[in-house]
Amino acid sequence: MCVFLMHSKCGTYPPESCLFSLIGNVGAFMVVVICFLRFSQVIEVSHSSWLNTIALISGCTNAIGLVMVGNFQVDHAKSLHYIGAGVAFPAGLLFVCLSSILTYHLAASTLDYWVGHLRVSLTTVALISLVLSGVFFIHESFLMQHLAAICEWVFVLDILVFYGTFAYEFGSVSRDTMMAALQSSTARSCKSPGSSSTSTHLHCNAERIAMI
Repeated sequence: MCVFLMHSKCGTYPPESCLFSLIGNVGAFMVVVICFLRFSQVIEVSHSSWLNTIALISGCTNAIGLVMVGNFQVDHAKSLHYIGAGVAFPAGLLFVCLSSILTYHLAASTLDYWVGHLRVSLTTVALISLVLSGVFFIHESFLMQHLAAICEWVFVLDILVFYGTFAYEFGSVSRDTMMAALQSSTARSCKSPGSSSTSTHLHCNAERIAMI
């Protein structure tokens, strides 16, 4: 009989717990990298928007939750582990939702729209599996816990596939992509209220020269 365990139970005791923490930390770092690259790319292709900024924040929040989940095992620090899971899973779902919307906003070809359709499908699966996992998890029976574990695995694998779809856009990432995000943040800081136009202009030019 095949029995699925929750991710948390797979990394409770050493040496599995060491690998679980390592995977969680490395995964969190990769999530931050992917989110920042996507944030920069959206700015380069279009312009900075609140939707893009929220997507970045939700992605980084997801990474923080992953660090907590990976480093606080459920059998030794249950409260912190569940807090991390409660932060990581919804934040990850919000990130994929916003990324799907941004895909349509930036779509310029038929293939771009097909990528958007794929991401919407993956987002739908993630939403359904996360909700079902939560519903099953609150029940104590073995069958419900087994179903919750299956839904959790489906959610995690689905999110990983979603991140993999960014390979389609990341093929065009360059140094200019990173500079676009830095210049956008510099431009916002240069528009701070109460500063004179002359001093602001000189300050901005100095920062641009420093970045070069």
